[in-house]
Amino acid sequence: MASLHPYLNFNDTCEAAFNLYRSVFGGEFTTIMRFKDVPGENPPPPEDADKIMHVALPVGNNGTLMGSDRPGHMGKTISGDSVAISVNAESEEEARQLFEGLSAGGSVTMPLGKQFWGALFGMLTDKYGIHWMVNYDYK
Repeated sequence: MASLHPYLNFNDTCEAAFNLYRSVFGGEFTTIMRFKDVPGENPPPPEDADKIMHVALPVGNNGTLMGSDRPGHMGKTISGDSVAISVNAESEEEARQLFEGLSAGGSVTMPLGKQFWGALFGMLTDKYGIHWMVNYDYK
C-alpha cells in the first residue's frame, strides 16, 4: 500500500519549525541537509547557504514529515488554507499533548473537544502557518 509523506516549504523558518515538530512527535531527523552541503560547481548564494535544503522526521509507524526552506530565487511561499495535516493519536492523552504542542504560539481554529462522530478532534494553525487537525477516535 502506498503511504503519504507531507512535504512542507518555509520562508527561512524550516529549522525552527522542524525543531518544534521533533519536540512534539519525538524521534530524530533521518536527514537534515543545508544548501551549502550541495556538491558541485554552483554554490548557493550566501543568503541561502545555511537554509534547510531537506529535512525528514519519521512520525508514527510509517509516516515521514519532510520539509525545506524556499531558496531566494524561487520567491516566497504562499500560505493557504486548502491543505491541513491530519494526525491520528493513539490515546486521548496523546491527542491533547499533540494539540498543545502544535498550537503553542499559533492559533486554534477549533478547540480540541469531543465530537458527535465519536472522536476527540481539534484544528489549529501552528506559529509557522501550517494547518493541523488532531484526532483521536474513541473505541
